[in-house]
Amino acid sequence: MTETYDVRIDVDAAEALGAYKPLWNWFGYDEPNYTDTANGKKLLKELTELSPEPVRVRTHNLLTSGDGSYSLKWGSTNAYTEDADGNPVYDWTIMDRIFDAYVEAGNIPLVQVGFMPEALSVDPGPYRHSWSLEDRYATIMTGWASPPKDLKKWGDLVHAWARHLADRYGEDVVRGWPWEVWNEPDGHYWKGTVEEFCAMYAVTARALKDALPGVRVGGPHTCGAFNNPKAQAFLRAFLAFIVETDTPIDFIAFHAKGNPVVWQDHVRMGLHKQLRDIEANLAIVNEFPTLRHLPTVIGESDPEGCAACSARVHPQNGYRNGPLYGAYVVESMIRTYELSRRAGVEIEGAVTWAFLFEEQPWFDGFRDLATNGVDKAVLNGFRMLGKLKGEWIAAKSDHAVDIEAIMLHGVRDTPDVNAVATRDESGVSVLVWNYHDDDVEDGAATVTLNLANLKPGSHKLTHYRMDKDHSNAFGEWQKMGAPQTIAGADFERLEAAGKLAVLETSTVTADGILTLTTDLPRQGVSLFRIDY
Repeated sequence: MTETYDVRIDVDAAEALGAYKPLWNWFGYDEPNYTDTANGKKLLKELTELSPEPVRVRTHNLLTSGDGSYSLKWGSTNAYTEDADGNPVYDWTIMDRIFDAYVEAGNIPLVQVGFMPEALSVDPGPYRHSWSLEDRYATIMTGWASPPKDLKKWGDLVHAWARHLADRYGEDVVRGWPWEVWNEPDGHYWKGTVEEFCAMYAVTARALKDALPGVRVGGPHTCGAFNNPKAQAFLRAFLAFIVETDTPIDFIAFHAKGNPVVWQDHVRMGLHKQLRDIEANLAIVNEFPTLRHLPTVIGESDPEGCAACSARVHPQNGYRNGPLYGAYVVESMIRTYELSRRAGVEIEGAVTWAFLFEEQPWFDGFRDLATNGVDKAVLNGFRMLGKLKGEWIAAKSDHAVDIEAIMLHGVRDTPDVNAVATRDESGVSVLVWNYHDDDVEDGAATVTLNLANLKPGSHKLTHYRMDKDHSNAFGEWQKMGAPQTIAGADFERLEAAGKLAVLETSTVTADGILTLTTDLPRQGVSLFRIDY
């Protein structure tokens, strides 16, 4: 039997709750050589357009050796080689193409220092992995994941890189970019010891501070800490090293991942795991009183751990093509704010590890924001988050699920039909979502939205919507018969379906009070914008 819910949401535009600061407009991906493709540049521009502040972009493999060609979970710039006498040779040609694309799009790089160039790796080989969709994740760990055989040459490389970027884009510009050291050294990305990592971090941080005085440097980007003793121990050891040695650090970075599964005949998300990862990592930060003032960055904050793992091979990733991914992002990001407040630790950014994959089948179920140049539904979740601005105001739903219940067992009973709202000088924005871990068509909600203390007068109302029938290129593609050859008018049709849909526009008259109603299906998200 299909269940439906009557939901009341109350918004008070007079009750301010503090400044709204986007933390969700951070994105990342393994393969830096996708950046300057035509589709890559198109997507970077779209990210710029949807965000009220410059988007931060994080990529792996910026110092990896290779010819600059892309493939799954791989990238390279060949920035560092050595001549026959072992002298360093720097070549920024490929690096410049990547960073030019960021700067042209108006993005701010979260510059990741990694991975180890082949000439500096202590590992004699193999250097490049040959990972494919069917391989185990651990097979990626080859020579690029090793410590440097010469810390002095490594530090000189980092210094030269920072100075090159400063010379190319302007010292003040590059000083404003956050820099980070490595990625998941407790996982598949580091073959050395904790002590070797700390030594490498210290050399890297000091090289950057010397090259660009005042630049911000952070790390260590450990894995999710919930129920993960190795990640917990590594983060604690790293932070203890920072405190004991007074090594420079300006932000603390860690990761958080959910755990979707196939449950009965459908995908069931694991939101609770992602939130528990955040909670556990923040708790470890709070163990170090002299570091609590530092902001944190969730360097990867996602429904699960492998962006390049196709749903065709891993069916638990079937959430990625349609609106469930977008609803999950909205739910998880808003809960991330809540966890930050609870812990008393600032979360500066939460990186969604998703971008695009070139030369792959249409809607193959990768964790990406677009497929073959067409935006996926998830991007419209971000577009609605981008319409929040100003300061938070009070919003309360009578069908919200408490965060403690979610972290215990997820959203497995009734859906979380919830809302947040902001106000600014020109109006009010209300974001409403109907989320459930189970990807089944059930639990639609009839939402009554009561707004109080609006500015009196006639206002423009715009209602944006993402659900299975709106802002969902995947649904349109399925209606087309799921073709793999798409061009011309068919491409334009899909491209249009990937944009954020306006469900309605109207003029509303408010004497300070306004009531709106809408039917919101499961995994649906609405943004109501009232412009004064």
